Amino acid sequence: MSTSEMTRAAMSQPSEPEAKAAPQPAQGKAAVRKNRVARTVVWMSLAMVLTIAAYLFWGRDRLPAVEVLQVLGGQKVPGTSFIIMSDRLPRVAVGALAGAGLGISGALFQRWLGNPLASPDVIGVGYGASAAAVLAMITLGYTDWKLNAFALAGGLVVAALIYWLSASGKRTGPRLILAGLAIGAMLQALIQYLLTQAEVNTASDVMHWLTGSLSSSNWNSALILLITLGALGALLLPFVLRQLKMLELGEDSAAALGVNVPWARVLLVFVAVAMGALPIAITGPLAFVAFLAGPISAALSRGPINIPLAGLTGATLVIVANFFAANLFAETALPVGVITGAFGAPFLIWILVRANSTGNGA
Repeated sequence: MSTSEMTRAAMSQPSEPEAKAAPQPAQGKAAVRKNRVARTVVWMSLAMVLTIAAYLFWGRDRLPAVEVLQVLGGQKVPGTSFIIMSDRLPRVAVGALAGAGLGISGALFQRWLGNPLASPDVIGVGYGASAAAVLAMITLGYTDWKLNAFALAGGLVVAALIYWLSASGKRTGPRLILAGLAIGAMLQALIQYLLTQAEVNTASDVMHWLTGSLSSSNWNSALILLITLGALGALLLPFVLRQLKMLELGEDSAAALGVNVPWARVLLVFVAVAMGALPIAITGPLAFVAFLAGPISAALSRGPINIPLAGLTGATLVIVANFFAANLFAETALPVGVITGAFGAPFLIWILVRANSTGNGA
């Protein structure tokens, strides 16, 4: 081999740093996804903080900025202190916690089943929690923590029933959604029947609750949500997320990696249902929050659904909806569920049209 040929051969070989850098594309993509998620978290957090500030100053009735700042600084201002500390801040706290729980609940179902329609309010789990809560309110008169227990139990029972009807929990998204729609229709009929048997005042309260509202929010409600959702998020959610990543590889692959697949599915369903049912017991069913949070967060970060980001998105959706509910009409304060439902219905239609146009049936 001549000297020039040896030189060309040496130049064609990658240097040691280049050889080590060869497998970097996958790592580069992961870094890009993390950056997108981080940017989305920053912008979502900023939107929520700005909306909270706007609501504190201009929620329903405009308050003097100086007085609001004094109250937030710990001073007592007659009238303003009550509005901020007993009405607006509790609504913000309950709304953010409820939205986060619903967002995480919907995202867990959507990731696990691989279908954007597989959220608690579409597959009937939300109706199970609502029907159980209505039963407890009308027949037993519960309004405290027992209502949370009934809502959680109702959601779990319906989830178990749908789980059984859709081939024992296999990844059959369309069958699960159809079973959930059927169960949800029956539960809606049950709720309507219970309303006909209730006293007028009780039925009025239940109807207001069913629209999804933050009007009855208080610090006790916020504390209940903080403790229950915080315990689930700190103790069980990290484990469930690790199991979910392996389940997404396929149940056979997950089992080969040492995952007890049946128990992993049961725990995932329990956490997803609890994250959605506990807020429903406090605020009523906030329509489409669980359905919207995951797809919106995925669209903004341009990647797969990120569970914590979906929780932040759900919290932001409820906070923004609460601001519009208070200010959209001059003489009428709308329930938050009316706003989320008005936003969610067109989004659901858009997903259905997009699925049909791309050939990806729901």
